[in-house]
Amino acid sequence: MGTPLGDFVRGKRDSIRPQDLGLPEHERRRAPGLRRSELATRAGVSVEYLTRIEQGRDRNPSPSVVNALADALGLDIAERAHLGYLAKISGEACAGHVRATPPERSVRPAVRQVLTLLEPGVAFVTNRLGDVLSHTDSFGTVMRDTGLLDAEEPNLTRYVFTHPQARTTFVDWDQIADEQVFNLWLGPSNDTFEWFTADFATTAGPEFTRRLHRHLPPARVPLRMTHPRGHHLRWNREVLELPASDAQQVILLLPADDATTTALNRLLEHSGRTALRAL
Repeated sequence: MGTPLGDFVRGKRDSIRPQDLGLPEHERRRAPGLRRSELATRAGVSVEYLTRIEQGRDRNPSPSVVNALADALGLDIAERAHLGYLAKISGEACAGHVRATPPERSVRPAVRQVLTLLEPGVAFVTNRLGDVLSHTDSFGTVMRDTGLLDAEEPNLTRYVFTHPQARTTFVDWDQIADEQVFNLWLGPSNDTFEWFTADFATTAGPEFTRRLHRHLPPARVPLRMTHPRGHHLRWNREVLELPASDAQQVILLLPADDATTTALNRLLEHSGRTALRAL
């Protein structure tokens, strides 16, 4: 049985073009990417040991090995952080199973006050599972007709994979689906990941489960939406990480063009709210 750590290393190895690392282009290869032997040599480990990591038979590599693999794979900062996280949860799984529990849903009063100060900005508080824990009134105005906020406990991940309007709302649905599943691996903890996926995988089906084996961070691109009232919205997303004890984030949706600013102001005016000033 594989592990997220092994899946990540193997997936990244397969995605690398050998010529980008100065290796001969003309050599015949049975599969794309780096050979296992080439990565092992670059990382200074044996092929046998690398095989055990990729196959999930070694779940607790040392920090020096993890760093060597990151160097050999040419990981960027985000990918290195994710590799370290996967090594951590693989080690926790090896040490023993922790009973899966739901994450804390409460939002501190100070964070709610921050949302008030952000009005009429479009912002919400979430966690890595996709729960919409609190939001500005403007976020509610933008999302109300999409169906995201119809649930008693709104969750963006559940919305993306199960709501009939999701594929219409999000122009780049595959991109958003990749992002939501990738975020599940980042916390708040391994047991909350298990708690969420154990139930949801059956409901969401193969579009969700096939993404569980991808561990390469998706590209960050503007969020494109088609609003039910006919507006085409394009947002830049700014993520503000709250303290680790919160395991939450504040995500701001910033208009990426004048057309989005105009459309947003129309939505806000129609709801009787103050318009957003263009900066």
